[in-house]
Amino acid sequence: MTKRVETKKWILYRHTRNFDVITAVAVNLKNFSRTSISKNDKKQLLLKLRELDYYRERNPELPLDAINHKINTLAYFMFGYKATVDDKKRFLFSPLGNLFLKHLDDDSKRAKIFMTMLWAIQYDHPHDGTDSIYQLYPFRLVFNLLQEPRLGCKLYAFEVAYCVVFTKHITCEKYEELVQKLMYLRTLTNEEMSAKFSEDPHVYVNSAYEWDYYLSGLFESAGVLVKTEGEEICKLQHGTALQNGKPTMRSITRNEVKISDNVKNLVSKLEVGYSFLAEPLKLNDPERMKMDVVKEVYSFYPKILLDEINEFADERKLELLNLPKLIDQFSNNTDGIEAYRFEDILVDGFNMFYNVEAQKIGGSGNTDLECLYLTEKKKFAVDAKSTKNKLLGIKSGRLQAHREKIGGEYTIVVTPRYVPAVLLDIQSSPIVILRASTFSEYLYNCIDNDIRDVDYAEFHSIIMNNLGRDISKQVSNLTIEKFATEN
Repeated sequence: MTKRVETKKWILYRHTRNFDVITAVAVNLKNFSRTSISKNDKKQLLLKLRELDYYRERNPELPLDAINHKINTLAYFMFGYKATVDDKKRFLFSPLGNLFLKHLDDDSKRAKIFMTMLWAIQYDHPHDGTDSIYQLYPFRLVFNLLQEPRLGCKLYAFEVAYCVVFTKHITCEKYEELVQKLMYLRTLTNEEMSAKFSEDPHVYVNSAYEWDYYLSGLFESAGVLVKTEGEEICKLQHGTALQNGKPTMRSITRNEVKISDNVKNLVSKLEVGYSFLAEPLKLNDPERMKMDVVKEVYSFYPKILLDEINEFADERKLELLNLPKLIDQFSNNTDGIEAYRFEDILVDGFNMFYNVEAQKIGGSGNTDLECLYLTEKKKFAVDAKSTKNKLLGIKSGRLQAHREKIGGEYTIVVTPRYVPAVLLDIQSSPIVILRASTFSEYLYNCIDNDIRDVDYAEFHSIIMNNLGRDISKQVSNLTIEKFATEN
């Protein structure tokens, strides 16, 4: 067999194999929420991890790379995402990350929440280096294989390392090919498997080390997998560095994993609602800003999980989190009742501001929402553009007529995406554009942080200083400044 030319693969984060370490970092990072984490704070966090025997430094000066890697691990596993505002790096916890922290004392619920986080991980990933040629939900595929009767509902370390992590995208046909290949690999002797791994040892040893030592161990400690030790197939040299004059050798094994009984039912439900065959969101979507896509990736918060852990489902929160998805859903039924749901959700959203009164108007020749900013005694209009395609244009004259009907000062156009030329339509007009994902993220964080007196003043200030523009970036920065941790 010829040597594998394409040696790229999934990048599986390998900075810890102890789930308690991830939990400890998340808990302590949350304690710095809405504040800045200085270099000294990071060193203190490393000291806390050392006290818990979760960190053993090689450098007595406690280099900050160690804690930065641990924060990156949180981003990889969907606890939250990283963003930069005013040249300051910040970390904003996701809905699942916040839910995880809420149930720290319940191992069963904690495992199910982490399982759902794995279900949300996609390639392209916003915070890892896996090549963009990989377009799939990697752990949805892994756990689907772990439910495959023909594979005995288990996976061996050697076949994950040799085969699974090289899967670029998945279809029904490719899934069948993958299953057949795994079944074939299981017929090979240790000597035959050893020969296959020797074809490209540098790539395969990294692949095996990431999965068999780190990921499977981490998932076992998280309570989502059960691991059974198997025999060693062979050893491969790992890197060129010598330790005590000898090369570092890693084992290729027949260790196996199965799904933990605690999460089996949830995995089956997640597969029905969110298939492993689904196409991931595209970070390079030409119709959307990358940060809007990142927000949607991290907004994954399925009701399936809430039902499974008996968590009271705040329907308003769920609708706000799913606002970008609901926009597309409602726009596909323009003649039905759902066509008007978007406006209803926005009414609830703007009424979250304690000093705004919002009412749905709608109908031909009218704005969608009439709003009164009580503090300033000023009215404004909201126009909901739930088009399933990019918004191609805004008729500023029509929006002006809508404003005049209610005595409004400006119009907020809420939409998922638009062509750049739309900005020319609103130039020098009392109109601003606000992307739906940005608006929903702000409101969600207010709800999750139990802020009941949400003040419209900051929104109003942003709007008045940016008339004729898209204010999404300013609102996104406001969200991060109010709710994220500087790291």
